[in-house]
Amino acid sequence: MAETSSSSEDQNQRHIPIEIISDDEMAFIEAALAFASTRTCSAIRSSSSCSSSPSKSPLHNNALSITVVSKRSLSSGSDIEDLPPRKRNHTLSDSFLRRFRNRRGLSVTDITSTEWCPKQMEFSLLLGGRKVNQAMKAGIARHAKLEQEVLKRVEVKVKYQEDLWALKFLNFINGVNQLLFEGMTRELPVIGFAEDIWMVGIIDEIRMPLKENDHNPILIDTKTRTRDTLPAEPQRRNGRLQLMCYKYLWDNLVTDNFPSNIFFTYFGLNPQRDLCEDIKVTSADSGFSASTLDDVVRYYRNTCRMLAPAHDQLLLRYEYQKDHSLLGEDKFTYDHDWLTNQIRSCLEFWLGEQEATYPPEDERWKCGYCQFAPVCPAYNSKGTMGPKSNDVNIKEG
Repeated sequence: MAETSSSSEDQNQRHIPIEIISDDEMAFIEAALAFASTRTCSAIRSSSSCSSSPSKSPLHNNALSITVVSKRSLSSGSDIEDLPPRKRNHTLSDSFLRRFRNRRGLSVTDITSTEWCPKQMEFSLLLGGRKVNQAMKAGIARHAKLEQEVLKRVEVKVKYQEDLWALKFLNFINGVNQLLFEGMTRELPVIGFAEDIWMVGIIDEIRMPLKENDHNPILIDTKTRTRDTLPAEPQRRNGRLQLMCYKYLWDNLVTDNFPSNIFFTYFGLNPQRDLCEDIKVTSADSGFSASTLDDVVRYYRNTCRMLAPAHDQLLLRYEYQKDHSLLGEDKFTYDHDWLTNQIRSCLEFWLGEQEATYPPEDERWKCGYCQFAPVCPAYNSKGTMGPKSNDVNIKEG
């Protein structure tokens, strides 16, 4: 891939201040694309001691976890019913995937948002995202608190889109180091192929099992709730879908199912571009020498080969937002067939193969939490949004 022109090189030297994100799923990708070819600040997150870690060798002091800096994604602080929708298309070239996620890939939140309500997803793409309310802000704050318990941020400067992606992979590598040495990590970015579509996400929490003969990491997601009750089944189903997507991506990575050349081409990256000095220093601190993005990706793939597939038992935790008390846990088993059917169904919407549909009648209470209800045909046709649920979930990651 050719280097950028001299005029672009000049533009690359401009410094753009941006804020630090702590989650999901699309925040990293959107930052990487929005600020590609510009000089930005990024954050290195070094591990701190985990109070709940099993007694294993301490993480090396130079092991760092990297994340890019950008405005925090709304999805990282709100549960799926608080998220926005997208628009339908009739041809692949004019599909929502092409129009809104071209060279970005879908986030796990895109999938769960579509499962929640395709029509809401459509409105969100066309009319803009949902406004942040107090419950969302509280969820974001809790999410940040959980992250700070195990990670510390240090800023570095980057110049190119390739640097940003290198940071993402370094964040994964160092998060895995923390997982293996300390038994737990949080905010781990993952990227992979799902049904021939690039998908990205950030896993809330991963723990190693306490049993010595069990090497399959356990994936955990924490959600806070404004009421001291457990969520309704549609919300639990949506949370299960989210965690199953994470396992799907994790398992693909550890089986070395990461097509590097396709990745570089799809995201428009030059694998041989010389990385900025801060990234080179960071990679050295992480335990290996890297001069190019290709070097980092090779080490990333080697890291993935060391890992075992995620545990088939997944865990959703529900906290009361007021005092962070545990309301309950949803332990469930990974269902690959159900997951792939759900992903394919969502992709029909994103690829323009099916128009946006509405929730079934018994789930129309979702409309009571949707900002697009006043312009939605499902609401206007009946003049009612259906019974409201008492359940309001705030997603933590």
